Amino acid sequence: MGKSFNIGMKSIVLITVGIIALVVAFIFITENQIQVENGDITFDISPPIDNQPTMGEASAPVTIVEFGDYKCPACKAWNESVFPKIEEEYISSGKVKFSYINTLFHGEESALAAMASESVWNQDNDAFWDFHKEIFIHQPEAQRHDDVWVTPEKLIDIAVSVGNEIDLETLAEDMIKQTYKEDVLKDQELVEQYQVSLTPSIVINGTMVEDPFDYEHIVSLIEKELESN
Repeated sequence: MGKSFNIGMKSIVLITVGIIALVVAFIFITENQIQVENGDITFDISPPIDNQPTMGEASAPVTIVEFGDYKCPACKAWNESVFPKIEEEYISSGKVKFSYINTLFHGEESALAAMASESVWNQDNDAFWDFHKEIFIHQPEAQRHDDVWVTPEKLIDIAVSVGNEIDLETLAEDMIKQTYKEDVLKDQELVEQYQVSLTPSIVINGTMVEDPFDYEHIVSLIEKELESN
């Protein structure tokens, strides 16, 4: 699109220092108790999605929440193989709404991508989902997932590829100032509260599925919830 945007070395250092503090803070969040049933895990209360990136009709009777990490190879695979089926069959029809909660299992890069995505969500809700998808597209193959690839410059490049809906200066400033650090910390409180130990973790109306790649089981849970509503 012919756009370019540079972030100076001083800004990158400031971003890195802030992210380290964010990841350390995550370690000290208190655990909450949940109820466990056979196979899937059932919670008394579904993860709250107020102020979370959400796709679909607000009145949809079924809510699916993904606890995901932009550095996670399994999340990339899930978003490229399972999510499109859910979107086509249930979100587009107004039966399901879908929400995403950040998880920081891969440290500083996870936190940087999470805060950048929150910036985009607050700029333009529709652009968020394009940005969200593009981050996973740019994730290296699984055997190289430990390589450092989430950088401020890379995220700006991804934003450019999404289009004019994203203000690049605002995105850069939000990364430098850690504007959405508190939002990401609140996500980590939910990660602890719902005892998320792997990504992606998929919760359907309060039930965390044992295998997020078992689409038939996901469909059965969705249909069960639709019948009860």
